[in-house]
Amino acid sequence: MYKTIEELVTRVDERNNDGIVSELIGVSIDKCFIKSVANTNGTDLSKYKIIRKNDFAVSLMQVSRDGKIPVARLEEYEEAIMSPAYPIFRVKDNNIILPEYLEMWFKRPEFDREAAFIAVGGVRGSMPWEEFAKMKLPVPPIEKQRKIVNAYKIVTDRIALKQKINDNLEAQAEAIYNEMIANNSTNSTMSTLGEISTIKTGKLNSEAAVTNGIYPFFTCSQETYRTNTFSFDQEAVLLAGNNASAIYPLKIYCGKFDVYQRTYVISSNNRFVSNKQLYFVLKQQLNEFKGISSGTTTKFLTMKILTPIPVVIAPEDISTSFINITNKMFETIFQNQREIEHLHELQMIVLGELSRN
Repeated sequence: MYKTIEELVTRVDERNNDGIVSELIGVSIDKCFIKSVANTNGTDLSKYKIIRKNDFAVSLMQVSRDGKIPVARLEEYEEAIMSPAYPIFRVKDNNIILPEYLEMWFKRPEFDREAAFIAVGGVRGSMPWEEFAKMKLPVPPIEKQRKIVNAYKIVTDRIALKQKINDNLEAQAEAIYNEMIANNSTNSTMSTLGEISTIKTGKLNSEAAVTNGIYPFFTCSQETYRTNTFSFDQEAVLLAGNNASAIYPLKIYCGKFDVYQRTYVISSNNRFVSNKQLYFVLKQQLNEFKGISSGTTTKFLTMKILTPIPVVIAPEDISTSFINITNKMFETIFQNQREIEHLHELQMIVLGELSRN
């Protein structure tokens, strides 16, 4: 049985009148909540909307341009506040539809494509709430919903577990880097990122573009899957070159991957400096990058900024020891990354099954 969103949810417009709630969040294009980086000093927070656990928030602006609707269900907090521009809604009856099931439907690429098509005629590609509310989805019996949600949760929990393992391993490797190299100046020499590494940037429709297969695709704001982008087949450090909020995603990756414009691919050409070391060098520089601006609202990194970054070259015995220790740790990290990729593919398969129910 198909039902409209309007039949399943009710809009919420609860204001932070007493100003007690102070956790300000927004919704990203990746359909998750992010902490706001806005300076709220002197801001009247009583005008902001309160969102509570299991409520949804959606941004209906520029849907056709972005090709996605930023919409998410709140899990991280019991309550938070959001800009009044966000429509907030919640499920009317959990015996009719589970919030988790509705969230899964919103994550489907087909949902985004349908929404982008509807929004084409809107002002600047935006979608009025009334049009969003008319969109339909299949609503199977509640027990079937629970089975679907549980299957999806098993995959999601596995991803979270693997990511937690990777985060712990990376923290251990960084501590080793600090102890053996960054904080140990004995017989070390100094160089720069430009002198000891090769730095490339991604290009669209280049001669090296992928023609067969689909590989992990990295860009300034998200990780997704595409073809026809500049392709690499090596271990490298990936650094997004620009972001409007001055947050620069950083990743070390091994295997076939593609990158888009303004994403730097950095690999060492010095046998005493590993890519793992370069990763930690850049990671610890990120806070410095946040103050960099081009004079416009978009802050970005350039080769002129990256190449002079100082890099410590440790003595051969220390470098070799660091490389041997961290190579073993990152071998596990890379294996987990590959499993996470496969699990994301499985997630998409599960989401695709929703339209068949």
